[in-house]
Amino acid sequence: MVYLDHNATTPLDPEVRAEMDACLDRAFGNPGSVHAFGQQARRMLDRARLQAARLIGAEPHEIVFTSGGTEADNLALLGAVAARPERRHVVASPIEHQAVLNPCHHLEAMGCEVAWARVGRDGRVAPPSVTTALRDDTAVVSVMLANNETGVLQPVPQLARAARTRGAVFHTDAVQAVGKMPLSVQELDVDLLSFSGHKIHGPKGVGALYVRPGTPLSPISFGGHQERGLRPGTENVPAIVGFGKACELAAARLAEDSL
Repeated sequence: MVYLDHNATTPLDPEVRAEMDACLDRAFGNPGSVHAFGQQARRMLDRARLQAARLIGAEPHEIVFTSGGTEADNLALLGAVAARPERRHVVASPIEHQAVLNPCHHLEAMGCEVAWARVGRDGRVAPPSVTTALRDDTAVVSVMLANNETGVLQPVPQLARAARTRGAVFHTDAVQAVGKMPLSVQELDVDLLSFSGHKIHGPKGVGALYVRPGTPLSPISFGGHQERGLRPGTENVPAIVGFGKACELAAARLAEDSL
């Protein structure tokens, strides 16, 4: 049989599996613990954060690990609105993944207003429709980088700059772009960017949200102080280690493919 559904999920890379197996064997401590077992897990967690950051041109402290792209999208949208409750307006495109569309519908049910940008026949979001939709109370604009059905790339840098003129946070769901094309969060000029492990030959159940320093963002779940207080709960170290290795391999293969 031939597997051709890599946009839905990718098989686990053998090198990723080896990293995860080694972590399961050696780094079973809680990374929040101060003893040697915990600090060994913390070092592996820190290395994975660096690997994930390098893939998207970010700094390690700008990476928040999540359970995947869906949670990262939810944290971006709901967290951006929760951080500034006086802003009750959201702009998004109607061709987003359900991981963005459904949080938008939830925000509507909570009393927010969502404006839907216009999409042309070429599958691209029309920048003027985003600019026109922006208001002084817009909290967040969310437009994906690469569409999960068509592969069409959206004019994210242009849209991000437009959002910033009105004080809005800009988020892009880059789950289908990261690891498949060279990109930099600085060049994209985004405030928030979601990506996921199982799209780049990493494990399922792990992903990350890039958060530009200074971006207003509140947690949407509550517990401990892990992940800068934005994502509570003891970190899934083996999955995160696998995700980090997958990011490292993806970065290397992008460099090779572009030669």
